[in-house]
Amino acid sequence: MEKIISALQERKKAPARLTKNSKLFKTIINAIKDKKGDGIVSLDLKKIDEAVADFFILCEARSNVQIHAIAQSIKDAVEIECDDRPYHIEQGDTWTLVDYVNVVVHIFTHEQRMFYSLESLWEDAPRTEHP
Repeated sequence: MEKIISALQERKKAPARLTKNSKLFKTIINAIKDKKGDGIVSLDLKKIDEAVADFFILCEARSNVQIHAIAQSIKDAVEIECDDRPYHIEQGDTWTLVDYVNVVVHIFTHEQRMFYSLESLWEDAPRTEHP
């Protein structure tokens, strides 16, 4: 019985809903700012039933090198500050996605951001700019 109780206590709990004051959220925003990401916007998706996450965070980079630097900065900062690793990373030259289950970060070139227009696809979500 002690083994069962111990195993249940060590099991990872389901992730709690996040807010903009959550350590994970703030760490991601700061990591983007540290690498000079532009146009940082968060979309609060918590009240949208079809949403796959609590938040999308979107930003722009001027080059594929900066896209990769921002993604690495997020990954490193979250691992150090929050002791968490991405669930999934989809890396590309013009758009990289870093998925933390409750927060999904999209790092685009300006052209890709305009082309995919995620903000318009999720226009029902409250939007916050992070200057």
